[in-house]
Amino acid sequence: MNFPKRKNIKEDLRQKLIIVGSKNPVKISCTEAAFHQAFQGSFLVEGLNINSGVSDQPYGDEETYQGAFNRANNAKLVFPEADYWVGIEGGVDLVGSEMHAFAWVVVIDKMGNVGKARTSTFFLPKAIVELVEAGVELGEADDRVFQRSNSKQEDGAVGILTNGALERKEYYQQAVLLALIPFLQRDLYFN
Repeated sequence: MNFPKRKNIKEDLRQKLIIVGSKNPVKISCTEAAFHQAFQGSFLVEGLNINSGVSDQPYGDEETYQGAFNRANNAKLVFPEADYWVGIEGGVDLVGSEMHAFAWVVVIDKMGNVGKARTSTFFLPKAIVELVEAGVELGEADDRVFQRSNSKQEDGAVGILTNGALERKEYYQQAVLLALIPFLQRDLYFN
């Protein structure tokens, strides 16, 4: 008779440390929520100021993904004692003449395994697009157009444009959860 392998109880009870490659409270909060959704156990989620290695306002899928990967990977280099490292990077791109916003999420574990996912996209209004095209970062453009301050550390463009129906935390949290799929299904992804 084959019995399932018994997990190390001490390993299951040990609090896992997750480092987010940003001090942005929304990115830290959505990461913590997604890990609690995906896994049982206790997690300590901390943010570090990590350079993305890309433009302040990443443009296109490739640069935005690279920023998320760099944040996770550089966080691992700075704090190698953690269990997971998470990078979240928001970007913009054009579809025809319209600009849309999105973010990439990259999660790396101690073994070097990588999970990744992208958020859904939403299109930006002309007033914001004009500022971004003039070189203004999306968060700053939101603040100018909507007469706010530091909105990217709160509800962000998605929260503002949906009148709070979709908060930035929830928007990112879903992508973090999707990036955790390979860690939930290790046998399928890391064999």
